[in-house]
Amino acid sequence: MLLAPLALILFAAVYKSLQVRAAAEWPSTPGRVVTSNSQVRNVRILDDQREDDYRLEPRNFANIVYEYIARGQKLSNNRVSIGEDRGNFEVAETIARYPVGTVVTVFYNPLHPQEAVLERDTPKGWWGCLGIGMAIALLIIFGSVFGLNQLTEFVAARIGNARMSAPAVFLAAFGSVLALFALALLRMSSLAKKWPVVTGTIKMSDIEEYRAAPTKGYSRGPLMYQRRVSYAYRYDNVAYSGVAATLATGFASTSGWLVGKFTTSYQDGAPVDVYVNPVNPSEATLNPRAGFVCLFLWFGTMVFWAGAWHVARMH
Repeated sequence: MLLAPLALILFAAVYKSLQVRAAAEWPSTPGRVVTSNSQVRNVRILDDQREDDYRLEPRNFANIVYEYIARGQKLSNNRVSIGEDRGNFEVAETIARYPVGTVVTVFYNPLHPQEAVLERDTPKGWWGCLGIGMAIALLIIFGSVFGLNQLTEFVAARIGNARMSAPAVFLAAFGSVLALFALALLRMSSLAKKWPVVTGTIKMSDIEEYRAAPTKGYSRGPLMYQRRVSYAYRYDNVAYSGVAATLATGFASTSGWLVGKFTTSYQDGAPVDVYVNPVNPSEATLNPRAGFVCLFLWFGTMVFWAGAWHVARMH
């Protein structure tokens, strides 16, 4: 299980390398950009907390439609790069690079001419991201296998009951992870408060109901409730859609009352202030404060650390 992230990264690297190598042999033909704007598309996101193992998330894309002639056929496509575009990335930059009317070179698959791209090189920063991902995966593996084992032995030699060293380390480590999440959320909040503010419009605000993943006994999971908010805004003359009402968007509960009580409801069509990340305008929030979620994380941290201290003192 620990090796699964590393195997996934290696598989993605091999698959993308094969795609780039195949595209390098594709013929080219002139084309022209006929549409250049932003577009919201629903992206399927893996989510093992749900019964269906996925959820749909609206994301911003650069919609660059170009026309070209291949094998005597007039075709159109909107794929820009050989890289996988998962949305919310370089939307404005791509639109600026390919305005309407631009003459482009289209690389197409000779066996399936409807498959085409404008950029067939390895995505910028791909190998750097791959290296970082592998380093993180290896760190997690060796940290989990060797680090926790050494820490458990260290604690066992210094508490009254050596058999309680493992649960003490587990509780302390879990509390530390919650503390790191809380610190990261506070850091994000501090940065988001300085983001430029634009006026947006609420498109939808409702409480979503879904079924959680089955339990270990294979019985159906409970009904879960989660606040869903979507809003439209413009930044530097590019239209975007956002779903992060707060930095801690994603809070879910088996109680619809609890979600309604502790999450903010908005009126459809109401104007709102939108805090926009100037580095990546697809990232935005309606409320940059950390809120009760940060308090909940700190409370959980204290509970787990107190539990670790109590277990370590047991005889």
